[in-house]
Amino acid sequence: MKKPLDVNRRNFLGGALAATAAGVLFEGVVSHAEEKTAGAEASSRVADKGDKTMKIGFHTDAFNSSYKSFEACLQWAQKNGVHHIECGLIDGVSWIHGLGYQPHVALYEDPVLLRRKMEGYGVSFSQVDAAFPLSGKDGPLRGVPYVMKSIAWANLAGSPNVDTTDGLHKPEGLSDAEALEMMKREYGQIIEVADAHKIIVNIEPHGYFTTKPEMMEKMLAFCDSPYLRMNMDTGNTFIAGQDPVAFLKRFIKKVSHVHVKDVSESLAAATRGNQTGIAVSQCALGEGVNADNIKKCLALLRDSGYAGVLSMECEGQGGPMIEKSLVWLRATLKELGIAEG
Repeated sequence: MKKPLDVNRRNFLGGALAATAAGVLFEGVVSHAEEKTAGAEASSRVADKGDKTMKIGFHTDAFNSSYKSFEACLQWAQKNGVHHIECGLIDGVSWIHGLGYQPHVALYEDPVLLRRKMEGYGVSFSQVDAAFPLSGKDGPLRGVPYVMKSIAWANLAGSPNVDTTDGLHKPEGLSDAEALEMMKREYGQIIEVADAHKIIVNIEPHGYFTTKPEMMEKMLAFCDSPYLRMNMDTGNTFIAGQDPVAFLKRFIKKVSHVHVKDVSESLAAATRGNQTGIAVSQCALGEGVNADNIKKCLALLRDSGYAGVLSMECEGQGGPMIEKSLVWLRATLKELGIAEG
């Protein structure tokens, strides 16, 4: 025979307090979600009104050759008043990263704790780089899981964008049509996850397909989703033999993040039209043959109401070259009547 339910004053009060606490917690979660949604909508409205403010950031690739850690990059950002950062994501363990000689972040690092550390430096992610080439034979096997994992990680780390791209060369054993069809299926899987996490997946012009405007147009139409957009790169489009200004003009409504990259005269003379992308420029912004194109692109972005991040990509030399780039970019924004956000 079952015992009667023991409801005494202590049990009743304990249950009531637990229910109240749960209600407060749930209400707090809902309020946070509503606040996040309202903030996103407000940002969208500002951009629609043609906000002239742009934010400056940088890719930690600048510190590859000086073997700096990600935290050293955060220190550099804080010292120079730069509040946005972009880095590569490592899916696994790397000895050089583990020893503190690589300025990127591993996916095994807790994204919330990292976000809190970054907040202490006054820095947040503008984008995380998961640009494993999706056009090659390893794209479905290696690239897609890597990008999908990066999207979920980015959501917790506070990064609004994840960067992706194709391979530098024509994929072996596939026609262009076959490779495009394969990538369409890949991006279909990726965007399903991006939509769930409300993270933008950018396609960067960096490879055989993406630096050709007609191919980029097809790729940006792979999915009818606001979460599939483009990361403009002034340096890659130039080195691939394209006109960066015309490239940007064609896709400006799709741009949600920008890599600002100059190209040295010697590099342009040696490789322009023969390569589809460069990791970082070997000259500071404003000191190369692409400087005028960058200014024109910035003016286009201003006139379109772009209010996102301009992520500097150049060889840092441990600091000096990227510091020159920062001075030039700030002066150029001022010259063009663009406020730094």
